[in-house]
Amino acid sequence: MRIGILGTGSMADALGTRWARAGHEVRVGGRNMERAAGLAGRFGGRGGDLRAAAEFGVDAVLIALPYAAVAEVVAGLKGALRDRVLIDCVNPVGPGFVLETAGGSSAAERLAAAAPDAQVVKAFNLCHEDVWRLTPPVFDGRPLAVPLCGDDEDALDVVRRLVRDLGCEPLNAGELARAGLLEATAALLIGLWVGEGADAQAIAPPREFAGER
Repeated sequence: MRIGILGTGSMADALGTRWARAGHEVRVGGRNMERAAGLAGRFGGRGGDLRAAAEFGVDAVLIALPYAAVAEVVAGLKGALRDRVLIDCVNPVGPGFVLETAGGSSAAERLAAAAPDAQVVKAFNLCHEDVWRLTPPVFDGRPLAVPLCGDDEDALDVVRRLVRDLGCEPLNAGELARAGLLEATAALLIGLWVGEGADAQAIAPPREFAGER
């Protein structure tokens, strides 16, 4: 696949590295093109500006930007995101682990509204970037599961493949309207992990105890 990455931070680095190792062509775009080129060079990809990365990503474009920057960046890329699969890993979590979109549309829905000619899939937002650097992310013999929210089956199939290329298992988490649940879950988990130093995984019982009995 040809994958464009918008952003030059840790998530761009971690996911871009893994996808390049899986054989995909990756181009990184950023406002600082020198930084984008440096990041891409570490895993054999190419760097450039944001528009170049968006245009390159004919199969998928990863949105790996701070939440506050997404709307401005997307507004500046009119036309370049048409018919693209946009993978949204953004967490709108502010100081105090507060969900910045509380009471309104999710970050993923706002991205979809800003890029109406693209297909948005929410994914990869529940884990720290170091998890995506694991080869593969398997814990106690169980591959990490990655929930996906999206409305277009073809777009979901693209992201499912990219999830499996990391050694993970995709999970159907419903339509894009449910993406706010993933973002709220991230706010909760980050608050528990970072704020409380808790083992957040311990809040969920084993599957056999989770359903009706």
